[in-house]
Amino acid sequence: MSSKGNLSPGGIVTWLLASLALSLAGTLQAASLVRTQQEFNEAVSAARPGDTITMANGVWRDFEMVFSGTGTEDQPITLTAETRGKVIISGVSNLRLAGEYLVVRGLVFRDGYTPTNEVISFRRSRDQLANHSRVTETVIDHFNNPQRHERDFWVMMYGRNNRFDHNHINGKSNAGVTMAVKLNSEASQNNHHRIDYNYFGPRQALGSNGGETLRIGTSKYSLTDSFTTVENNYFDRCNGEVEIISSKSGHNVFRGNVFFESQGTLTLRHGNDNLIENNLFLGNGVPHTGGIRLINKRQTIRNNYLYGLKGYRFGGALVVMNGVPDSPINRYHQVEDSLVEHNTIIDSDHVEFAAGSDDERSAVPISTAFRQNLIVHRQPTAMIAVHDDISGIRFEGNIVSGSKNTPAISGLVDEAVTLTRSTNGLLYPRQTKPVGARPDLRVLERDETGVAWYPKAGFGDRFDTGQIHTISPGQDTLAAAVAEAESGDIIELEAGEYVSSRLIAIDKPLTVRAATGQSVRPILRFERTTLFEISEGGSLKLEGLAVDGSAAPDAYDNSVVRTSRYSMLSNYELVVNDVHVANLNTNHSFNFLKVSKHTFADRIDIRASRFSEISGHVVALDQEIDDLGIYNAEYISIADSSFENIEKSVASVYRGGTDESTFGPHFLFTGNRLSNVGNGKRNKNQAAVFLHGVQVATLRQNSLSSSQPVRVVETVGDPITQLSDNQFNQTKVPVIQPFGSSRTN
Repeated sequence: MSSKGNLSPGGIVTWLLASLALSLAGTLQAASLVRTQQEFNEAVSAARPGDTITMANGVWRDFEMVFSGTGTEDQPITLTAETRGKVIISGVSNLRLAGEYLVVRGLVFRDGYTPTNEVISFRRSRDQLANHSRVTETVIDHFNNPQRHERDFWVMMYGRNNRFDHNHINGKSNAGVTMAVKLNSEASQNNHHRIDYNYFGPRQALGSNGGETLRIGTSKYSLTDSFTTVENNYFDRCNGEVEIISSKSGHNVFRGNVFFESQGTLTLRHGNDNLIENNLFLGNGVPHTGGIRLINKRQTIRNNYLYGLKGYRFGGALVVMNGVPDSPINRYHQVEDSLVEHNTIIDSDHVEFAAGSDDERSAVPISTAFRQNLIVHRQPTAMIAVHDDISGIRFEGNIVSGSKNTPAISGLVDEAVTLTRSTNGLLYPRQTKPVGARPDLRVLERDETGVAWYPKAGFGDRFDTGQIHTISPGQDTLAAAVAEAESGDIIELEAGEYVSSRLIAIDKPLTVRAATGQSVRPILRFERTTLFEISEGGSLKLEGLAVDGSAAPDAYDNSVVRTSRYSMLSNYELVVNDVHVANLNTNHSFNFLKVSKHTFADRIDIRASRFSEISGHVVALDQEIDDLGIYNAEYISIADSSFENIEKSVASVYRGGTDESTFGPHFLFTGNRLSNVGNGKRNKNQAAVFLHGVQVATLRQNSLSSSQPVRVVETVGDPITQLSDNQFNQTKVPVIQPFGSSRTN
């Protein structure tokens, strides 16, 4: 080819025109707008440093996206949305990145799920990783596999020097960690990733292990360093399991994050040389909200603010664990050469030292300093617990105020402290004291994280937020009203009979109640095997009604309320208030509530109600029988109600296995009257109330007459069973099979 210097004047003009054409073509390619999957793939294949591939607004369905290429630090290859927030990736879809200096911006993953293990993956294959790449201003919202316990990850970071920032991650409901950093090859170790300014929105209780929001590493590679920085993220009601963040590698930094009403802890589960500083844990009195759990060597925990945390045992405000002597890599390594200093703990119920002490976990903390920390409770409580020898912890200059029965430890000094609120909104000692967190601790706001153009999760009740619809008695009038109702609506029933010839599907939060001012209860009868079926997205409140099962078919296993027979992603609630239920006995095993495997209730609440002539259970929460630590409901409350002639039990609650990653079930049974309960020949539990594996059980001021006993089997963790002021007439006293350090009285 001729060089420019050998061209004639006409040739020079031709050459200049050709160069200009090439330049313009390059410019057009650099800002290409793609409208189809084929155009996307072609643009990716042709992309060069500095190019931008723009996806057209709209819904891109069933698209397994591969974004690969080699950009440079100054000229990355960018994949973006035509309008941020208006490119929706839905259906069976995912995104894989591979190459160098790639940027993804402005996409929304919604209304679908990944066909693989990951929604966004920083690799294309085992050997094709992403490095020096970034995902920013991207949303993943309820992008869940339809099967609740089908495990996947929403974001998986591989490679090195990648960044995940200003993203909105909300609503993971199926099993699997929301986001993880993988260290399973040398190319992904010592990675120096950065995870910052992300909004991690609410994650509901999973009811089993595998519900972490963020995990860095795994036990297999936990003695390997990651060097991942997690800073300035907002964890909003992340309640998946006891570990909100599970650090399973070394040299990670957790700095400036806010944990808002999140149930669980930031756990240094495996790995050494990690730093936790300048974080805020704001429990605000919500049950099971926790702080920091310390395990392993050379960890530093400093200048953190922990407020209103109610978690206990492994979920406490600050937990220093016992280890396992010569621990396998996947168990508990001894706390050693670690530092806990200048932290403030206010109105938090549990600070635990040598936690988890038992025959296996007998390696006590050693060579560790606990200094200049401030621990205050404004409602005096026994908040500091010591479970084993802590002579290996050196306490220096710590102040404790409002603690009952503070252990006699030099360097842990009881002293009256008055708190005042600072300009940053946090509480500090009115007196100038060189203890606790710094007065200039920065409080990250929720709106500083995620994206501005996508709404963050709201607050409030599920029920009674919509319109009131008043209906008259008749055939299937209730079913028609439910079908027309919107989320949060109230359906009021005038006096009379409501006969349902069809199953009524509840796929939204609804209240069905008697119209106000009535002296006669509306009566609900049903001709199918079930009256109400709670399906995906549904919750149900019943108030002031009468339910009669005499019109149900002559078939076993009927129910008034049941959950979907298929796996449900969304947790539901069932509230029953002032309801009379009778004649559930057209055949055997007729339950009031029957649930299916892989469905989960946040709350089941029965109050001031009456149940009689029932051939099954009132509440059957016993379908997770694989002994994997899975269960069917978090909170069960039954109060001020009467139960007469119930052939099986009032409640059958089952949680099997030995996993310690969850909080429940919780069971409250108070002020109830039971007569002839549990005596049916098909009641295999031989109990009026049967609890297996329940973590917190309180039974008080109940009266049982001519009934089977209460039976409680404690199986795992630190179960608490409290019985008080109960009366037993022609009924055996409760049968408790204790476990560990449980309490009965």
